[in-house]
Amino acid sequence: MAITTLSDQEFAQGVLMALCATEDGPVIITDGAVPTHVLLSFQAYQELLTQRRNIAASLAMPGVADVEFDAPRCNIYLRKANFT
Repeated sequence: MAITTLSDQEFAQGVLMALCATEDGPVIITDGAVPTHVLLSFQAYQELLTQRRNIAASLAMPGVADVEFDAPRCNIYLRKANFT
């Protein structure tokens, strides 16, 4: 997947070229070197919509379930609040 970056002027002058570039990946449109828009093919957009992931699935790290980890003991001492 190739990511194409175009300035807003380049996009305005070459809309057809930008549309063709979406076949290879997203097209980022910038305004003064700051990304402002992303142009995607409809297929790529549909793929984004079908990715229904929850936070647990997004943070999951497949393949690391066998990693051994011994967390150090944490000693927390509580004391009474002093309201004087």
